[in-house]
Amino acid sequence: MAEVAAGAFLLQCQLMHPDTQRYNAALPPRDRAIAESLATAIDAALPDAENKIWHAHPVWFLDGNPIVGYSKLKTCVRLLFWSGQSFAAPGLTAEGTFKAAEARYTDVAQIDDEALMLWLTEARDVQWDYKNLVKRKGRLERLT
Repeated sequence: MAEVAAGAFLLQCQLMHPDTQRYNAALPPRDRAIAESLATAIDAALPDAENKIWHAHPVWFLDGNPIVGYSKLKTCVRLLFWSGQSFAAPGLTAEGTFKAAEARYTDVAQIDDEALMLWLTEARDVQWDYKNLVKRKGRLERLT
């Protein structure tokens, strides 16, 4: 069983963007477990998304539009969906003045895998155009 777990971890590391791996590795152990769990789920649900470090934390993009990311805050790891306020699935909290919504975690056991998969599915299907926000002078338009 340990060999299977080790093999799964190696596969996860091979799929995870190296910059995201470095970001996660720099976190304290409890936060690292949260970040690695989130990154693995995001990579699995959005395999065609581009992952990079953006504004100092891991973010996934579809066609240049930010979809989901996470960051270490002082007391937790915050999972942010740029269009999350428009999701039908419950469990996210509004964040900021646009359409973003978040979930916050202090322990990996708090991650509800089913809710996370619902949010990630909606993240692909429900998008506001953040890519062109500056060009539109702060006005968001719905893409899907």
